[in-house]
Amino acid sequence: MKNLLSKIPQFLFFTGKGGVGKTSMSCAISVALADEGKKVLLISTDPASNLDEVLNTKLKSTPVQVNKVNNLFAMNINPVVAANEYKEKMVGPYRGILPAEAINQMEEQLSGACTVEIAGFNEFSKYVGDEDIVSSYDHIILDTAPTGHTLRLLALPSAWNDFIADNQTGSSCLGPVSGLSEYKKLYDNVVENLKDKEKTLLILVSRAEKLSLLEASNASDELKQQGMKNQHLVINGVFKSTDEDEISKAFSLKSKEAISSISSNLQNIDNTEIGFYPNGVVGVKSLRSIVDEEIAGEFEGVKEALSSALEISLHGVNSWENLIKSFEADKSGLIMTMGKGGVGKTTIASMIASTLAKRGHKVTLSTTDPAAHLEYIQQDNENLIIEKIDPKVETKRHVDDVISKNVNKLSADDMALLKEELSSPCIEEIAIFEAFAKTVAKATDRFVVLDTAPTGHTLLLLDASSAYHKEVLKNSNNEIGDELTSLIPRIKDNKFTKILLVSLAEATPTHEAKDLQDDLKRAGITPFSWVVNRSFALTNSSNNLLCQKGLNELKYINEIKNDLSSNLVLSPWIAQEINNEETLNKLI
Repeated sequence: MKNLLSKIPQFLFFTGKGGVGKTSMSCAISVALADEGKKVLLISTDPASNLDEVLNTKLKSTPVQVNKVNNLFAMNINPVVAANEYKEKMVGPYRGILPAEAINQMEEQLSGACTVEIAGFNEFSKYVGDEDIVSSYDHIILDTAPTGHTLRLLALPSAWNDFIADNQTGSSCLGPVSGLSEYKKLYDNVVENLKDKEKTLLILVSRAEKLSLLEASNASDELKQQGMKNQHLVINGVFKSTDEDEISKAFSLKSKEAISSISSNLQNIDNTEIGFYPNGVVGVKSLRSIVDEEIAGEFEGVKEALSSALEISLHGVNSWENLIKSFEADKSGLIMTMGKGGVGKTTIASMIASTLAKRGHKVTLSTTDPAAHLEYIQQDNENLIIEKIDPKVETKRHVDDVISKNVNKLSADDMALLKEELSSPCIEEIAIFEAFAKTVAKATDRFVVLDTAPTGHTLLLLDASSAYHKEVLKNSNNEIGDELTSLIPRIKDNKFTKILLVSLAEATPTHEAKDLQDDLKRAGITPFSWVVNRSFALTNSSNNLLCQKGLNELKYINEIKNDLSSNLVLSPWIAQEINNEETLNKLI
């Protein structure tokens, strides 16, 4: 960690698979730099940010002094709030001048998902490209959304610049192009700063797990292609043990094998290993312990304390058998797994789909998560269909479909205008939304198990449903399908749709899932069940640190069971890599 701190430039950009500890690592480094007397600004661009909890400070969309750390300021970029501010900036000057109908049309045009995307990006760009802001801090540290979103975010500066340069008609899905052109210099500065090795260091964060390291490897290659070549790898939560407990031996071996099989491109960049902290990393004191490389201590009587408390905690917890039977009672329907990235949504969705198919039900397993892996599930069961909503495929299909429907109906000028709209970077989100709606519609006569993208993306997907609906309708000549018009009523129908909130028994995943549940309830959607995945409390380990972790997990299991859901199921941490149906079955 000391070596990493000695080479940090002005901009630090954290990325990696959801749940690997990006926020913990970005906070720890921010605190360390501030303790050295540097003026630091830490920004989260994740719609599901938990910076507030880790820093124990109430944050806003502007820099706030962090409690008990001089020189450290932090903030959250909320894309929805930014979109409302962006819309008012565009419409406000015309209020009282243009007729009410014209104002309504402007507001309608600026109500789409594109506005949310670009407004969030504009906020991000200020803190990387605005020279007045940049010169106010020694270091600006960006804690980003999970990998897929980050890649998209980084692709936007060039994409929007190309769109602005190529646009000939002066129109876009975001309103007048002149409104975008004013940001071109800012975008240029963002691209220049991100590609400058002297100014920006990209930190790839991973767990000591094969899939997590594979995703870091892919992100490394893609970001190098985009010009971000100054990279550093942080492997978080490395567990090492020499005792004879079977679980600790397996956990230690799993970490060791994952690190030893690291891909060649990651071997060529510097790396830092962070140890295992059984009680989580929340609060400034624990952040400083990471920087100081403190080793977690052992305590007497932990196993007995865990055994006694676990018996009480398990009272009232549902079984997987009962949960699966409650799905079967309705014969068909949509089952969606939601939660923070990295908690195992894909694994849980795969296990449910596989179980239902083996019991004789027709099942489609699908994902909207671009980073998900479903290939390992055996497809020799004729009841099970595996699909994936591929962003590139869906975007091409959407564009081709819209153009074909308007051939011989639009003038040449109008067709040129339509093609320009379809070339905007955010048309991908609309295409995915369409595919999502079609997948949901299949659940009328079979089970559809849908593994969704991480929390923030899921929220945007659902919150923006009405806006997407309008965007799709705009270019469809009113040929809107039943799957689109029925989408929201189907998701709100608790007989048709059953949402499972998947979490780990840790502070951040639990509280992010709680926030997601609150948002869903405000939208008229009540989650059906909670799943706590990868619990060490259920493994019967005798290792002191793992028993500490299990004991710490019970706080969150009790919180969920007592305050958040009457329908909770648990799955244990298992030693084997989950890559076939046999290992899937060990989850229940």
